[in-house]
Amino acid sequence: MSDYRSDYERWCNSSVLSDYDKRELAGIANDEKEIEERFYRELEFGTAGMRGILGIGKNRMNIYNVRRAAQGVAKYVKDENSSEKGVLIGYDTRNFSRIFAEETAKTLAANGVKAYLFDTVHSVPEVSFGIREMGCGAGVMITASHNPKEYNGFKAYGPDGGQLPPEAAQIVIDAIAEYDVFEDVKVISLEDAKEKGLLDIVGPELNEKFLETIKTQQINPDAVYEVADTMKLVYTPFHGTGARPIKEILKRIGFKNVLVVKEQDNEDGNFSTVKSPNPENAEGFALAIKLAKENDVDLIIGTDPDCDRVGIVVRDSEGVYRTLTGNQTGALLVEYILRARKEQNKLPADGVVIKTIVTTELAAAIAKAYDIEIMSLLTGFKYIGEKMTEFAEKKNHTFLIGFEESYGYLVGNHARDKDGVVATMLIAEMAAYYRTKGMTLYDALQNIYKKYGYYAERTISFTMPGKDGMEKMSDILVTIRKSPITEVIGMGVKNITDYERDETGLPRSNVLKYELSDSKTYFIIRPSGTEPKIKLYIGTSANSMDEGNALIDRLAEDVKGQMHI
Repeated sequence: MSDYRSDYERWCNSSVLSDYDKRELAGIANDEKEIEERFYRELEFGTAGMRGILGIGKNRMNIYNVRRAAQGVAKYVKDENSSEKGVLIGYDTRNFSRIFAEETAKTLAANGVKAYLFDTVHSVPEVSFGIREMGCGAGVMITASHNPKEYNGFKAYGPDGGQLPPEAAQIVIDAIAEYDVFEDVKVISLEDAKEKGLLDIVGPELNEKFLETIKTQQINPDAVYEVADTMKLVYTPFHGTGARPIKEILKRIGFKNVLVVKEQDNEDGNFSTVKSPNPENAEGFALAIKLAKENDVDLIIGTDPDCDRVGIVVRDSEGVYRTLTGNQTGALLVEYILRARKEQNKLPADGVVIKTIVTTELAAAIAKAYDIEIMSLLTGFKYIGEKMTEFAEKKNHTFLIGFEESYGYLVGNHARDKDGVVATMLIAEMAAYYRTKGMTLYDALQNIYKKYGYYAERTISFTMPGKDGMEKMSDILVTIRKSPITEVIGMGVKNITDYERDETGLPRSNVLKYELSDSKTYFIIRPSGTEPKIKLYIGTSANSMDEGNALIDRLAEDVKGQMHI
């Protein structure tokens, strides 16, 4: 009998499982493939926490795995002597998010760790801010970010408000590995936790502090007031947590005509109006574009369910609505922030822009033009957060903006994770600023290309779900390391950086970067840390965007073939 079948039967017979959950398992008794998928491995808790498909089983998101993860966080907090400082728990609009948040609080309290539970759904940046503001020892966010409705997740944060760094995450990972999911996990009721003084509910006072802090990050408030009566913009929260803070912050800074997509302005864990609540996907903006056309609007902004990612759609000179990439939005923000601060004589000499290694090199070109340092770190906003904390401790750099190609941005030191609230505010302000110059954001982007060059990028994801997919992803990287790619579309490979084996000054990571002989084209291969995908990132610069995209088309096909996908 295989191990996964033994684990299946153990779960079926566990006295801890509810009758409802046992019925779910009984329903797959004759589906060997489904049993294997649910039980062939533990749901992995990595450096960013854990994320998985909802359901009962070792390899699924459920209250049992959530409790076990919370037990690991309790161990970390107690090791750090931070039990009294407590853990702030937030959750988004996904199915089971509130339940998982409560189970987290019940387990923390059972282990003598104070739990602070938000009274309603909140965004990632509000949780990151709250940890710092309240002086908590750690934090937890129940979310699967932009994943489809079938997913949920558990993200763990440290006392600086950033995702747990690798060393701290390893403490949690090691603790989880020691705990049996049924026998070693402690749980008490919410009522008992409150009576023992180990559970407090966090109300609106923290929301107010967050909004007031966000407002201080404005750069050109006068630009908003100048166009507030006439400028319209469309916003959609994609059924997520961004609705309250973003509508409120836009109102507070002076915008009078914010049109919200009503069909997506509700807390719907099934995300019923979209295939996936991901602002990277253009299809999700269909309703927003319809609303924009009806009201003659140039700018659409959308945030994902936990409001840490932002996507925008802009109307071009021919009236076509174009979904910008995360790289393009990031470049717009970098140029705007550096330009505006320079105009105001507030651009610090020790200023730094931080991006990731898979993020556009256009940001580096912009930073160089303003004599501002740029840093490239591994994928994962936790690395940007760590660098920000280092800056604060050493007082050797001024953080200006950090961003990832995957639609995550942060301005300000109030948080240590992606912040869709401050990003939305600044994108709207940026649009107002350019409107005072007679320009749209599309016009501003074209000016950036004319000034710095036409940088083209593309991210291609290959989904490989299940046990077979995990094995295939592993085989692809193993094969490429054994037989490296030496030529692509007639261009030789000038340099290969293996971030797992080479000394790069960054932590080890399963990433390969190929730089081609033209010295301006590259591609990067890496497995996703949060989804069953292997990702291919391609970038180049050219004489026009059409030329750059045509080169990427050819390169993508060649590399895909050589990866045997």
